[in-house]
Amino acid sequence: MSDHDQGKKKIVLINTVLYGSTGNIVKQLKSLAGENGMEAYTVSAYARNNRMKYENNDLVIGNYFDRYLHLWLSRVTGLSGTFSLFSTFKLTRLLKRIKPDVIHLHNLHNAYINLPILFRYIKKNNIKVIWTLHDCWAFTGRCPHFVMTGCERWKNGCGHCPYPGELYPVAKHDNTLKMLQIKKKSFSGVSDMTIVTPSEWLAGLVRQSFLSAYPVRVINNGIDLSVFKPLEGGLYKELKAEGKYIVLGVALDWNTRKGIDVFKWLSKELGDSYRIVLVGTDETLEKELSSYGIKCIKRTSSQSELAEIYSAADVFVNPTREDTFPTVNIEALACGTPVITFNTGGSPECLDDSCGLIVQRDDIESLRYAIETICFQSQHYHIDCINKASKYDVYDKFNEYIKMYKE
Repeated sequence: MSDHDQGKKKIVLINTVLYGSTGNIVKQLKSLAGENGMEAYTVSAYARNNRMKYENNDLVIGNYFDRYLHLWLSRVTGLSGTFSLFSTFKLTRLLKRIKPDVIHLHNLHNAYINLPILFRYIKKNNIKVIWTLHDCWAFTGRCPHFVMTGCERWKNGCGHCPYPGELYPVAKHDNTLKMLQIKKKSFSGVSDMTIVTPSEWLAGLVRQSFLSAYPVRVINNGIDLSVFKPLEGGLYKELKAEGKYIVLGVALDWNTRKGIDVFKWLSKELGDSYRIVLVGTDETLEKELSSYGIKCIKRTSSQSELAEIYSAADVFVNPTREDTFPTVNIEALACGTPVITFNTGGSPECLDDSCGLIVQRDDIESLRYAIETICFQSQHYHIDCINKASKYDVYDKFNEYIKMYKE
């Protein structure tokens, strides 16, 4: 390592994976930090799949045996983030060699890191920390989300979990009280840590938790506005050819939490002038939805194709029941399509009357009325939707993190 390299500010970004929404954020931040004259590293867990694409300074901790032993022990004991000793000691040795100026934490759950060991090292060496929370896991006994269950036990200490089926991962024993105590002890006492959340909603929850001792900053998720914009390609023309109002839904994993049951209901209640299109389905779901007359499109890796689908829709409907700050809402707006969402989590935060409507969670009658209202005048929303999305340029959002690194 040259003297020049030694003078660079060093950033280590830690996340479970390097694919998917959080993984892509980490990779892009690493790249942008490099462009700003910093030396950036990523640390992720061992993964059996082939979706990982490693580059220089992409570090992997653990192995097959360690990862699945951690998962098995978590299920047996009800504790998570307390195993992977050798992997985490390897990580601390890497950190000792790199000597980072900033550690940027993302998702620490999913059985790959020992929380007490990592945070003990951070506190002992007074390393500056930025921690981006993508869900609620950091301040609960185990749950990444709890809105659907309505549980607030995390505020006063978990234990005797009333929703054992919601434990993450599924465990044979309820150790949520012990797990919350471990987190509180590990995460407290960091000399310089800033919590970042993608929504005001999640920031408000953090301020009610034991993490309220730290400063909390909101940096919204962003999207690539050079990709998500009005497009009228082949898929656009195919969807428009039916001459019906297109009611669109997009999700990576369709389930009750994402509102698949709502679309089934809408398919029966909306008239023949409407066509529901769902993106992100698999073959099993397609067979199930065929009787509902819902058009299914498998998950596409082409963002331009997705932009064409958004552009063809008259309204984008997001009946999510739990979400931190869904980027699908912004993607739809950027393509000129108005959005309707349930008033839950951070989902409504990117909307106002100029670009969509917000209805109370599970008020499906009001949702149907909102769809009909917007479809009758969807073109009036087009420009306002695009203008609203312009506030969520991903590069502007990433540069907020770069400024934090520099600070």
